Amino acid sequence: MDYGHDLLFGAFLTPTAGDPQAPVALAQLAEASELDLVTFQDHPYQPSFLDTWTLMSYVAAATERIRIAPNVLNVPLRPPAVLAGAAASLDLLSGGRLDLGLGAGGFWDAIEAMGTPKLTPGQAVDALEEAIEIIRGRWDTSQRGGLFTHGTTHAVHGAKRGPRPAHDIPIWLGARKPRMLALVGRAADGWLPSLPWLEPGDYARGNTRIDEAARAAGRDPRAIRRLLNVGPSGADPRAWAEELAGYTLADGVSTFIAMADDPRALQRFGEEVAPAVRELVARERAVRGVAPAPTRSVAALSRRRAGIDYDAAPAGVHTVEPGDFDYPDVANTYMRGGRPGIVLQPSDAAQVSRAVTFARQHPDIALSVRSGGHGISGRSTNDGGIVIDLRRMNTIEVLDAERRLVRIGAGARWAEVAAALGEHGWALSSGDYGGVGVGGLATAGGIGWLVREHGLTIDHVRAVEVVLADGSIVRADTENDPDLFWGMRGAGANMGIATSFDFEVDEVGEVGWAQLVFEASDAAGFLEGWGAAVQASPRDLTSFLIMQAARQGQPQTAFVMAMIDSADPDTIIERLQPFAQLGPLLQQSVQVTTYAQVMANADLGPQQGAGEPITRSALVDALTPELSASMARLLDSGATHFFSLRAVGGAVADVPEDATAYAHRSAAFSVATFGANEARLEAAWREIAAHSRGLYLSFETSLRPERIAEAFPPATLERLRAIKSRVDPENVFRDNFAIAATG
Repeated sequence: MDYGHDLLFGAFLTPTAGDPQAPVALAQLAEASELDLVTFQDHPYQPSFLDTWTLMSYVAAATERIRIAPNVLNVPLRPPAVLAGAAASLDLLSGGRLDLGLGAGGFWDAIEAMGTPKLTPGQAVDALEEAIEIIRGRWDTSQRGGLFTHGTTHAVHGAKRGPRPAHDIPIWLGARKPRMLALVGRAADGWLPSLPWLEPGDYARGNTRIDEAARAAGRDPRAIRRLLNVGPSGADPRAWAEELAGYTLADGVSTFIAMADDPRALQRFGEEVAPAVRELVARERAVRGVAPAPTRSVAALSRRRAGIDYDAAPAGVHTVEPGDFDYPDVANTYMRGGRPGIVLQPSDAAQVSRAVTFARQHPDIALSVRSGGHGISGRSTNDGGIVIDLRRMNTIEVLDAERRLVRIGAGARWAEVAAALGEHGWALSSGDYGGVGVGGLATAGGIGWLVREHGLTIDHVRAVEVVLADGSIVRADTENDPDLFWGMRGAGANMGIATSFDFEVDEVGEVGWAQLVFEASDAAGFLEGWGAAVQASPRDLTSFLIMQAARQGQPQTAFVMAMIDSADPDTIIERLQPFAQLGPLLQQSVQVTTYAQVMANADLGPQQGAGEPITRSALVDALTPELSASMARLLDSGATHFFSLRAVGGAVADVPEDATAYAHRSAAFSVATFGANEARLEAAWREIAAHSRGLYLSFETSLRPERIAEAFPPATLERLRAIKSRVDPENVFRDNFAIAATG
């Protein structure tokens, strides 16, 4: 039976210690000869052999493309909990190039001599199954809490999970006997026997045993890859290819690994035999109509969510489903736990268009759009719905160096953007955290470390490519649909999916960067003084402030950060002097650095938020004594665990109020606070809301209906509703603070 897997070809090398560079050179030759993987024997008790794991690590560093695997690893001599971490580490370091062949043991006298108790054949199979459970358990970081197993030979008691591998590492088992073959069917991803030790008919009988065990375990037998170590052949390459193709078509073998340390044999296998086998198999599969092997297991398919037509997912668009290995990496955002039914990861605007069409076919299913996933509002994930994730659209290119015009994909992160622009001596004010995605911030506003001098991020947008609700792809700028261009800058999440932006960036050299911690026992006085110092400062200074409820028995503290657009130490100190008078200084760090280095403050890996964030937001004109006292009472109430102020004003207010959909440009500060109890935070927040002139939606999680009217003045909101009626009359983009269409 042909199981329909893609064909792979590899090398089985001896890890000889006599000439330690020989297996490395052979691995490099295998890669140059277009082989897919290189594998190594594992006999830790053999003094003439290099340690296989050390050798694989060395080979991974000495190669670029080829996959690496033990063939097969002696599990009795390698504790599975430690092996799991070693495998994940090598997979991460190699860029996802590790496959894992495991064996139950065999040379038990030698194994016992190394200090491991001898097991019976049955015990060895049980021990291997226990080891697989531990290995996979440590890799499963989607589960919270430690790992507990209760095996007879291998058990763990609260082992910490992780690290998570770079890809779903397949586990192949070297097996010949019935119990091992049954284990392959129940628990493994592949069967890896060696042809020289098989009798005629053994492979077919092994397949039967594996298939029966797989079906009994509720698995699709076609999901299990069939591999075969083959001895060197002196036959003509075409004849050898015909022989191997016969194993594929009759027995389903999809991976052939040549047991050869001869460079010429490996080269011939990769350059002549492998292409011929692929050609023969492809031709016969076309005649027979062989279906490709399934990409998802029965268990993975069982985790699909109701209401989503998975078979209609847009062709060519990378999709992640709840049962997929990388699902935990895309389910959550920075502050919100999610369980979406499907995550679509398009690579260009055309694929985004197809993803939107797919979403329109599911009008009753929630749709979320994500660029970076950091957004405090948490609207870029959901439970059971569709997520369009733009992370693959992260290009950064210079369009016109003289004009400092750049084009940036919506899925890029601001740390990446700052680093790329910094190479040219440029910067773009873009929030305060490098993990934020470009798309979310550049459609909402963008309050960053240079905002008082250079304005909001949206003030630098010169054009935006947008996929509308009907799937059309448009360019919006001052000449092409200026109304849409206006709306995209401040309320873009309602209008469509921005896929790329053209920005005109600023020349920014080295900057002063200050991080100061003050005692702020008089919280109201400190807040009022900080606000006055900011507003009195030249525009080349922008400052943010963070406060938390005081710990019992300890004074209130305030964390002040400030960026000064100058590399002159005297200027930096001069700008900071008014702040130094605000209270006793407990800690300080002042340095000359670059904007890119300040923005390199984020882990750009998977987001692992949990629960639902609870925040409130406001824009205010000044920190008056009355408002500062209200903020101090909020801190004393215990309703908030994080309170922040960001300076706005300056260049933001230079732009006319109606120039973009971002409103309330005369506000001098953006206020945001976090709490654990929504009702309690809402009650404590009312005093502050009474002083506000609006709010910044990116910092707001409340679902109260009036939030839209608070974010946008009446004239702005009326214009936005008119645009919404034209570009999204059915309210496809409704999850991120939806603006209702007119009439």
